[in-house]
Amino acid sequence: MTCRILTLHSEQEWPKAGQWLRARNTPGQSVENSVREILAAVRKNGDAALCDYTRRFDCPNFSPPLRVSARDIALATELTPPEHREHISAAAANIRVFHEAQTEKSWFMTRTDGSILGQRVLPVDAVGLYVPGGRAGGTPLVSSLLMNAIPAQVAGAPRIAVCTPTRCDGSVNPVILAAAHLLGIDEIYRVGGAWAIGALAFGTESLPPVDVVAGPGNIWVTTAKRLCHGGVGIDMIAGPSEVLVLADTTANPAMIAADMLSQAEHDPLASALCVTDTPALAASLQRELEKQCATLPRSQTAARSLLDWGAIVITPDMKTAVAIANMVAPEHIEICTADPWSMLPLIRHAGAVFLGNHSPEPVGDYFAGPNHVLPTMGTARFASALSVQTFCKKTSIIAASPAFVRENATAVAALARLEGLEAHARSVEARLV
Repeated sequence: MTCRILTLHSEQEWPKAGQWLRARNTPGQSVENSVREILAAVRKNGDAALCDYTRRFDCPNFSPPLRVSARDIALATELTPPEHREHISAAAANIRVFHEAQTEKSWFMTRTDGSILGQRVLPVDAVGLYVPGGRAGGTPLVSSLLMNAIPAQVAGAPRIAVCTPTRCDGSVNPVILAAAHLLGIDEIYRVGGAWAIGALAFGTESLPPVDVVAGPGNIWVTTAKRLCHGGVGIDMIAGPSEVLVLADTTANPAMIAADMLSQAEHDPLASALCVTDTPALAASLQRELEKQCATLPRSQTAARSLLDWGAIVITPDMKTAVAIANMVAPEHIEICTADPWSMLPLIRHAGAVFLGNHSPEPVGDYFAGPNHVLPTMGTARFASALSVQTFCKKTSIIAASPAFVRENATAVAALARLEGLEAHARSVEARLV
């Protein structure tokens, strides 16, 4: 068996039937105490702590400097095959065009009494990006760099620092360095894990602190971001990847199986669901999952994901299927139906929506342009994708006129005294003398 098949008669059955998915929120023993120790060591010992943890977990013979030299970045770019650089540049261009459409402008409004009110939109001064090395540096997560760095650049952040784990020989995967070079980023540090998040948040001798930390990572990195949040801004607390496919009788089971497996191969905790009103599709989809999973290089990871967190859910109609999808509030939702656009207005909660049989989720992961850093674990009910706004802050502007104060001072003072704040009231009344 690859994944469970559930037959529901109404959406009211989903909370109980889908209860097993909630266990993904607590994926095992907490690492919080260990991460607190790491962060405390980084805050106290700075670079020395970064070097110590890097030797213990990534590179036994690691030695400073932490920052990658301009020479090494240039050499890595030369070593990266031209076709890889072309693909990275093409993806970057698409991502940049999409995020440029997100930019917000400062604005002002003038009241009839002469008061001016407004909002000023500014980028943060410094951004720290975490880029996982991927399997000891063997599978560089270049897309993570592009999806985080480009919105920060579009926002106008003047400083962008990148932290990425070193390989066991002390080097950084050259493709990550080449991608950074193509984006014009040269502040790159050979440091990963929870200690890298601490360095970005607190600063060390070699790595000045930043204002916002963004980027994916394992449970250690995610916990460090959560614990540092408040002293520094973060993008979001993201969990394992997930996809939900809405499919009717027109859907292609081989395509859906491929799409579900594209999530399942990420992580044993990844979740892949298909919700359909077609029982025959469920049977053929399960066969496709078994056949395709057996041929994957990461077949064990995908199989475990499907077995533990995958499901094919059969519903009486698509209305019920959509209601269940909204309750799940998945990171990614694919709509593989005869008329996917007619379904879009019904989708209330999803990180990203992929419409039609030719919009598989990996197209969004790498190339289409929208950001692939998305809310997970049902947080799409209230959270949004990483965007240009992640790296901006908004400041209110108030320039009250004498006429506004004269007209409204009595009301302002009364409200202040209602709250027991006499000095507030007198501050306004002083303008009436």
